Amino acid sequence: MKQSQLFTKTKKESPADEVSLNAELLIRAGYINKEMAGVYSYLPLGLKVIKKIENIIREEMDKIGGIEMRTSVFQNKEVWEKSNRWDDEVVDNWFKTKLKNGTEVGLSFTNEEAYADILKQYINSYKDLPVYPYDFKNIFRNEARSKSGILRGREFYWKALYSFSKNDEEHNIFYEKSKEAYKNIFRRVGIGHLTYLTFASGGTFSKFSHEFQTVTSAGEDLIYVDPNKGIAINKEVYNDEVIESLGLKKEELVENKAVEVGNIFSLGTKFSAPFELKYKDENGEEKLVIMGSYGIGLGRLMGTVVEVLSDDKGIIWPESIAPFKVHLLSLGGDENVRNGAEDLYNKLKERGIEVLFDDRADTSAGEKFADSDLIGIPYRVVVSKRSLADGGFEVKKRTEVQGKIINEQELIGLLETKN
Repeated sequence: MKQSQLFTKTKKESPADEVSLNAELLIRAGYINKEMAGVYSYLPLGLKVIKKIENIIREEMDKIGGIEMRTSVFQNKEVWEKSNRWDDEVVDNWFKTKLKNGTEVGLSFTNEEAYADILKQYINSYKDLPVYPYDFKNIFRNEARSKSGILRGREFYWKALYSFSKNDEEHNIFYEKSKEAYKNIFRRVGIGHLTYLTFASGGTFSKFSHEFQTVTSAGEDLIYVDPNKGIAINKEVYNDEVIESLGLKKEELVENKAVEVGNIFSLGTKFSAPFELKYKDENGEEKLVIMGSYGIGLGRLMGTVVEVLSDDKGIIWPESIAPFKVHLLSLGGDENVRNGAEDLYNKLKERGIEVLFDDRADTSAGEKFADSDLIGIPYRVVVSKRSLADGGFEVKKRTEVQGKIINEQELIGLLETKN
């Protein structure tokens, strides 16, 4: 992509109505546009990041047997009345509306009922289980107050997988696989070293549910981390009994603020029972299906990456989810420089290397450098009279202070290397 053709522009000033770092940087860098409190549009650069996060999640879900589908945003009132979650006194953050014929519908705020209702049509025998459907979709929650940028919104994009198993043993096997899949996701998006499997309340279903919490000062949760074991306890269940049951020592736990970037729950039969979601076992006996829930908010994950991987100049994207691998800058109006940059741009594209080419003729070198740091693409490659005179192009990682001059062959070899 050529930057002269990118309709979005960077901004020098932070939005007056944003206090969260993730929203400030993403708006200034041209990744998102704020529509209203808690509602953001993803601009071309932002959508590229979201799609890369989505692909990583999809790969990890498919590895453990996930089957992708897509559920409707519109939700049937009668379906949700079966679990008593249509009532506003039970769930107070529904967005509800009416069709022209007067039928009342809701906009998805979660998916347990929707999946149970669909799967009831297809699960009859033990031979139909287990099954692990999932989807990516927009979710809507009528929050009284929206804050923290894209970490907490009224509309957000998420992945939800639901497991349907014959018994607790089968469920637990998949549950453990999902833990590892989630760890892989957070490692691949660049925050694995700051993200901890966190023991939280299991409600009525199990002793614990499990959250994945990323340590950051922007967090709304308080967790107690054992850095050596790589696990944490949410404040809501933090007590001596829990600490002891997990084999931890209170004096070794470190208190941190954190953001929940994912969660997994054992649901038991809470949602299969109201829908009579049953199967016949080998003996012909009817039994309720055991369910589990596994969620990740993609926008929240993107915002968390920005919160923890940025500096005073801007965003620092990991290569795995950066909108482009290379930010190519052409400096000055010299014809040899322009031709050299254009030629390099075409060669990188031909080799399948993702490149954003800052070909703007009316922008100073200082502005281009500042924009490059703000946008946060992993590699910056500069073509200038000086670099050409020194035999090549100046390449610098976003995290490096000083660049170096290398020739075209070395540059392509560097950029084609898988990190």
